[in-house]
Amino acid sequence: MNAPLSNQRIIVGVSGGIAAYKAVVLVRRLIEAGCEVRVVMTEAATRFVAPLSFQAVSGHPVRTTLLDAEAESGMDHIALARWADAVVVAPASANLMARLANGFADDLLTTLCLATSAPVHLAPAMNRQMWAHPATRANRDRLVEHGVTLLGPAAGAQACGETGEGRMLEPEVIVEAIVEALADALVANARPDLAGRHVVVTAGGTREPIDPVRFIANRSSGRMGFALAAEAARRGAAVTLIAGPSALPTPAGVERVDVETAAEMQAAVESIGAMDIFVGAAAVADYRVAAPADHKLKKSGETLSLELVPNPDIIRRVAERAERPFVIGFAAETDHVREYAAAKRVAKGMDLICANEVGAGKGFDRPDNALLLLWDGGEHELPQADKTRLAGEIFDTYHQITQD
Repeated sequence: MNAPLSNQRIIVGVSGGIAAYKAVVLVRRLIEAGCEVRVVMTEAATRFVAPLSFQAVSGHPVRTTLLDAEAESGMDHIALARWADAVVVAPASANLMARLANGFADDLLTTLCLATSAPVHLAPAMNRQMWAHPATRANRDRLVEHGVTLLGPAAGAQACGETGEGRMLEPEVIVEAIVEALADALVANARPDLAGRHVVVTAGGTREPIDPVRFIANRSSGRMGFALAAEAARRGAAVTLIAGPSALPTPAGVERVDVETAAEMQAAVESIGAMDIFVGAAAVADYRVAAPADHKLKKSGETLSLELVPNPDIIRRVAERAERPFVIGFAAETDHVREYAAAKRVAKGMDLICANEVGAGKGFDRPDNALLLLWDGGEHELPQADKTRLAGEIFDTYHQITQD
């Protein structure tokens, strides 16, 4: 499954207007295109569509107020503004456009639009007379001067019963415009410092079968590995992503190989010839069941014992290649993070290890993380950040180590 907006972070702003119902579809379409979406609503918007509708579609709580103590203790409004790759306000009412054009920051949505360095796109929606009013036209021109992109409006029948220019563009059209805009931005901001190199990334967890319906697994979501694959592709590398079971979309420009067990992942890695960088981000099961049952095991009420045998050490085997790549690995630890990670790096022959603390809500199945990078003679701490940004820091550290 390829997605044109893989790993892009989009804030969808919703202002008050009957077209707010279309924004629910817009969020769904952006997610289908590979985006991670956060929704911010004005108070007026909540009178047209319940925030719960957007939460159900996006999978994240909806922000509606600027000074929400509970929300600010997590991702505050400035962090949210920095998080976004793009802001899309749909619908953008005449009132919202007027406030933005004149620099008002009197609610969460206008504050975000002023605080973000990401591109801002507005999809206007209002009565045709409001759109044609000289004040709205002046606000439109001022917004364009400030670098805001207007998407629409379209002409047609309106909720008020009139016909004319002022309809919000359909969600699919807005998504197409965002795809084009972000693609242009990626090209403009491209850092082809991995051009001509083959990067192999393993991601996600593995599933080791107990019987045809049960398996041993772990909590890995694969987000870090997918972010690294996407970042390597953005930097010009030829990327092979070997992924355990995951519903994450394939990053643009990445060749994906799906596997399930550690043995399958090992075989996929060993089938690849020359590689310049190997990133072992997968949480490979250390053990597998020695003899999985070929039929479903029935519950008997008795104690069940399973014999477990070690799985292959994929990273060590790559590091032992005659023509070895630069090897990057990960260590997820519940305690003594630095000591255990340093020992693991040496034992497995890694050039760089990225360590993090897990447990108590840290590390797994989250969009962000904090990492400690260790290499021979150096270390670097990366504070809590989105995994996409961490991926960039990891490849920057690779260049620092190799000095190329």
